[in-house]
Amino acid sequence: MIRVLLAEDHAIVRSGLERLLGTTTDIEVVAGASMEEIGSNLKDMMGSLFQGRSRTRRMKVPEALEFLIAEEQAKLVDMESVSRLAVELVEQNGIIFVDEIDKIASRDGAAHGPDVSREGVQRDILPIVEGTTVNTKHGMVKTDHILFIAAGAFHVSKPSDLIPELQGRFPIRVELESLGKDEFVRILTEPKSALVKQYIALMETEGIDLTFTDDAIRRIADFAQTVNEHTENIGARRLHTVLEKLLDEISFEGPDLVDKTVRIDEAYVIRMLAEIVKNEDLSRYIL
Repeated sequence: MIRVLLAEDHAIVRSGLERLLGTTTDIEVVAGASMEEIGSNLKDMMGSLFQGRSRTRRMKVPEALEFLIAEEQAKLVDMESVSRLAVELVEQNGIIFVDEIDKIASRDGAAHGPDVSREGVQRDILPIVEGTTVNTKHGMVKTDHILFIAAGAFHVSKPSDLIPELQGRFPIRVELESLGKDEFVRILTEPKSALVKQYIALMETEGIDLTFTDDAIRRIADFAQTVNEHTENIGARRLHTVLEKLLDEISFEGPDLVDKTVRIDEAYVIRMLAEIVKNEDLSRYIL
């Protein structure tokens, strides 16, 4: 028995399915379902029809052993229970971070041109934030108890430019301060994939042993903060442009260097960046 949910014209679709699956297949058709339910049920139905097909693969014994272990491990997992538990955890403990929400705020309450589409996006987000049921491939998920956190720069618009209904769904507002030198030093050194560690690993591919002194890292952070203050403040993204300019020569000349040990100290950072940082017009285009 195959049960198919159809919204309309179900007689036509039923005849097509009978020709595809064979006239002996027992098909039950139920009308009045939504398009989301139709898609989900058809995927489940078609997936179960072709599960019985198998194909032959030739592989070496070690590869076959790994394949068989993975196949047996998959049989031990009840995917329905996993999906059900995942949905429950999302509903009860889920956190959704909505970034750059300022991009959909209408400037100065304008209601024409592109601002109309921005307001439309806000109204589409509103029911999800206030609580609704969303259809996913793992089942229906209720968003009533999910924590929504929104963030935006709001340097052109302001939070009050959002529609009142959406503002009411974010009752707690926090204004963040700009990143400073101390934060930049931590960003350059503490994360597992910090920029300094990335460049050290990148230079290792060229056989170069690259090291940074503590004074050099502090000077890099100081230059990044200075450029942010005198040009556009783009936060920690400034570190990437500063480091790229700092290591420009080493990156291109690395394969031809005789001495493969390179030490970046404060004097080297000043020599490479001081003039650029001092010239505001130059730093605007380079950094």
